[in-house]
Amino acid sequence: MTDNLTLAEAALWLRLSERALYALARAGRIPAAQVGGKWIFPRASLARWLALQAEPAAGAPLAPPPIVAGSHDPLLDWAVRESGSRLAVLSGGSLAGLEALAEGRAIIAATHVLDPDSGGFNEAAARDALGARPTVGIVWAWRDQGMILPAGNPRRLARVEDLVAGDIRVIGRQPRAGSHVLMVHLLTEAGLRLDQINLLPDPAMAEDEVAAAVAEGRADAGFGILAEAARRGLDFVPLLRERFDLVMGLRSYFGPAFQALLRFAQGEAFRRRAAAMGGYDIGEVGRVAFLL
Repeated sequence: MTDNLTLAEAALWLRLSERALYALARAGRIPAAQVGGKWIFPRASLARWLALQAEPAAGAPLAPPPIVAGSHDPLLDWAVRESGSRLAVLSGGSLAGLEALAEGRAIIAATHVLDPDSGGFNEAAARDALGARPTVGIVWAWRDQGMILPAGNPRRLARVEDLVAGDIRVIGRQPRAGSHVLMVHLLTEAGLRLDQINLLPDPAMAEDEVAAAVAEGRADAGFGILAEAARRGLDFVPLLRERFDLVMGLRSYFGPAFQALLRFAQGEAFRRRAAAMGGYDIGEVGRVAFLL
């Protein structure tokens, strides 16, 4: 039995997904070393770490792991890495993030879920997922959301209705992603159904995967944010300005991890990065959007 485990071996041993373990390792939250570009996990150190996680103080509930789960946002990914917050990011869609928060598998949910009834964002979805538990939604940014298209927009796509042509391949998102909720809403508003567009069989699991599919010619269009289109030199047709929030319990809001991230997000380096990426309005970062 080897003393050192690969990422895949350690994930199997700990019963974690490789993505979750990778995020914890990058955040320095689990014993690991990067050797030759690969992560190595000492088995003995992992066993001691696991034992410590399983031994809370008498009568104390298990604390959720310091993970930001939910929607993928490139500005958030960068800020978590640079802020020294010791948080880890686990992307999987807005609704999946709220579920992880409700089940104690994360301390923060990153969300951008449109409520078609009110026209607002995130509060209704958070209430549905979390019930009456004390919860706060904090504004991270307003983002430009729309259609990501090949450079030069050769098909001259300008609105959602243009996607109905059967030869236009559209890269979608997983059903629990905020971008999927938005796409279904915009199609409905246009009097269209999801089955009327030519969706690729495998959805993109993150914002950058949408842009990659279009840039590599695997898709003719996709729903995503301006920042990812700009990063790859793609065309972008804005459809909606959306609010991206970080949802958490009050204890997590006042905790050192989130406060470190918030301090960083109110600094000059963060402002420069958001401006360089494009498509972000960070004027309200840190504002309380809602309380449950």
